[in-house]
Amino acid sequence: MDPAARDKYSRQILFTPLGEAGQEKLLASRAVIVGCGALGSLHANALARAGVGEIVVIDRDYVEASNLQRQWLFEEADAADALPKAIAAARRLAAINSSVTVRPVVADLVPHNAEELLLPADVILDGTDNFDTRYLLNDVAIKHGVSWVYGAAIGSYGVVMPVLSGVSACLACLFPAPPAGPQPTCDTAGILNATTARR
Repeated sequence: MDPAARDKYSRQILFTPLGEAGQEKLLASRAVIVGCGALGSLHANALARAGVGEIVVIDRDYVEASNLQRQWLFEEADAADALPKAIAAARRLAAINSSVTVRPVVADLVPHNAEELLLPADVILDGTDNFDTRYLLNDVAIKHGVSWVYGAAIGSYGVVMPVLSGVSACLACLFPAPPAGPQPTCDTAGILNATTARR
């Protein structure tokens, strides 16, 4: 680690459980975030500031005015220009930490492209709003021994479950089938912007 990086991440390095060795691992790691909405944009922001070496942001959607209340990386100009979320996120993350490599992917994650888009990865983060994609993340992560973090936020509450490959139960182990019927989303039930920051 060069002196500039040591200075930039000095407060993390001082945290004994992480230390310099942990910071070196972060600098050399690759995180993949699927979905760059309320939860995914918070993930991306935090990882860039922490110095994760490469961040892949996968999202098929475009920034809209209704996103700005809760999606931490976007501005009014992004909505006015209807920028793809992945592109707008990459621009903002580059301004936050220019030493991090951000790769935006404007695509719908589906079975035929999942392995290509998700791998290789040191960790996969769920910023989606649907169970079909979450089960797909689970399948790819378990098949390839990659840890991933299931997350969801709606209204004023959120849930999180780390899936540590080979160590913990997986999503399909605990929930063999997705919940029946329509599930609430930000579009149907709303969300407070602080909800994602609390998780």
